[in-house]
Amino acid sequence: MTARVLDGKALAATVRGEVAVRAAARRARGVAPGLAVVLVGDDPASAVYVRSKTRAAQAAGVEVFDHKLPATTTQRELLDLVGRLNEDAAVDGILVQLPLPAHIDADAIVNAIRADKDADGLHPMNLGRLAQGRPGVVACTPKGCMRLLAEGNVDLAGARAVVLGRSILVGRPMALLLTNANATVTVCHSRTRDLEAQVAAADVVVAAIGRPELVRGAWIKPGAAVIDVGMNRVDGKLVGDVEYAAAAARASVITPVPGGVGPMTIACLLDNTVELAALHHPA
Repeated sequence: MTARVLDGKALAATVRGEVAVRAAARRARGVAPGLAVVLVGDDPASAVYVRSKTRAAQAAGVEVFDHKLPATTTQRELLDLVGRLNEDAAVDGILVQLPLPAHIDADAIVNAIRADKDADGLHPMNLGRLAQGRPGVVACTPKGCMRLLAEGNVDLAGARAVVLGRSILVGRPMALLLTNANATVTVCHSRTRDLEAQVAAADVVVAAIGRPELVRGAWIKPGAAVIDVGMNRVDGKLVGDVEYAAAAARASVITPVPGGVGPMTIACLLDNTVELAALHHPA
């Protein structure tokens, strides 16, 4: 068996095209979707991510309001900026790029963003809605993973799914989305006993634990779907959390690294922004 490779770049282009159509329709009515992007400090990886998000947003017809702040920015100053963006009618979505400098409490910043402007889907109210199975903004990476699973025609109802990682960025919302799709979900983490056995029993594996090739290909159940969220640099190359070649020989569908989940995260950020614009300015 050789897995079908789920092309995140191609699917992301499709999603961005859908966003562009919806954004153009809003612009035609005189209200452009607006995304405020806040970068604090000079972390090189964060700067690259922000540039990618900004370019993709502009290409899709989303108005971008860039706010680049020095690393010396205080928590109070950042909270004041978030407060102004919350009240700015031109801003539909707010993204504060993480991680933040160590002297700033990231939770306090995320909580300060209005839930109806939370483009990242990380506000406690939006996570709570997801836990209740109610409509709300969904965290971008898990949302992208679900779209990839749908692209792979993966039947989640009754499937046994294993999520590796329990962060609020990926693991926890991913587990909730899979549960809401009627999968039976196990969340694994650094304290999980016999991780190999957990993975080996899974019909769906979502790896988001941040350790290069932790999941060995031999662990994958024949015919399983594998979504690799990991992005690790090893000897100058990007590798995922899954041993790709060996896993691809056993799985039915698999995402590559790079070119899998990453592009979908940005596409779903734009999708969230246009959804929020529709909420703020109903047709």
